[in-house]
Amino acid sequence: MSLPVFLEPSVTGAAVGDRIELTGEEARHAVVVRRTRVEERVVLTDGAGTSATVQVTETAATALAGTVEAVAVTEPEMPRVVVVQAIPKGDRGELAVEMLTEVGVDVVVPWAAARSVSVWRGEKRAKALARWRSTAREAAKQARRSWFPEVTDLVSTAEVAALLRAASVPVVLHEAASGPLADLPLPGRGEIVVVVGPEGGIAEDELAAFAAVGAEPVRLGSSVLRTSTAGVAATAALLSRTRWR
Repeated sequence: MSLPVFLEPSVTGAAVGDRIELTGEEARHAVVVRRTRVEERVVLTDGAGTSATVQVTETAATALAGTVEAVAVTEPEMPRVVVVQAIPKGDRGELAVEMLTEVGVDVVVPWAAARSVSVWRGEKRAKALARWRSTAREAAKQARRSWFPEVTDLVSTAEVAALLRAASVPVVLHEAASGPLADLPLPGRGEIVVVVGPEGGIAEDELAAFAAVGAEPVRLGSSVLRTSTAGVAATAALLSRTRWR
């Protein structure tokens, strides 16, 4: 069984033999929730490619210390995958972020689509973004990722179009599209941007804005997926032809 993973920024630049400390909420989770004990091993990561295997030498209620036994530095996987997720209603946003993180998405972009039922404004926007980012962080640890995904600020349709224009492979999912996702040519590197619409679908003017930058819609299959699962299915299909081969 793989070792539990905790986020610790000071891992950056760590070397074998170094003493390293885990403090705050991460340490409390390790010691109180996971019941990590002296002489056990854990993995600490900075979430930016560096992970260290650490043998625990000291524990307290909100602190853990240990000795670095091994350090691994990994490069980001290619191609880079960005998913633009229209804001769904209820907790389906966190569900989408959790699953997208587990399959390996690099960036999640919340999108204020015209037909999104939920609207983020003011304090609600800040709280929703905090929940999405917390969900991504916890899912990344669960998935044993050394690179944690970024959850950006809320974007407009014009900003989504700009992302699609710059992408190596622009993907707009739409149930009425004539061409299948499976037919898209995929590069070994570069950036794939996948746009997932809200419960009410992508509006005609949004589709036109995306088509204007070269992003024609594609379909996944004959069934219609929820907004919270369509991005995950599309990402898995794309990764099966690139990173997972």
